[in-house]
Amino acid sequence: MAVGTAEIREHTDVLARATLALLVFDGFLCAVLAVLFLPLYLGATPFPVSILVAGAVNVALVIAARSATGRVGAAVLPLVGWIVGFLLCMLGGPGGDVLLLASVWTLLLFLGALIPPAAYLWKVGSAVPPTSPVPA
Repeated sequence: MAVGTAEIREHTDVLARATLALLVFDGFLCAVLAVLFLPLYLGATPFPVSILVAGAVNVALVIAARSATGRVGAAVLPLVGWIVGFLLCMLGGPGGDVLLLASVWTLLLFLGALIPPAAYLWKVGSAVPPTSPVPA
């Protein structure tokens, strides 16, 4: 029995949506883990390596979302998941516990995790697609 192109296209679309949903969840998970590892110390010295890791992971998530869907607009969705996770970590928990304090590290985490993927999206989104030569 032959498989039609419509069935293949539908299967590919479902797979792309499932992949994108997984990447959005990964963005959320990246934010939570980056917040949890933000107050890391080496001895008496603050060592917020999660800022760099969050930026690199977000770039990888954006590249994966773009390659899964083929659209630059859909590649933003893992960053939306990251922002939602970051904002939820800013809310107070039971008894007034907070994960993020009002410090410079919180601002650096926010900027360091969002500027690299935003720069990648800007570069990819502003790239002019190659034009084919017009036959004479």
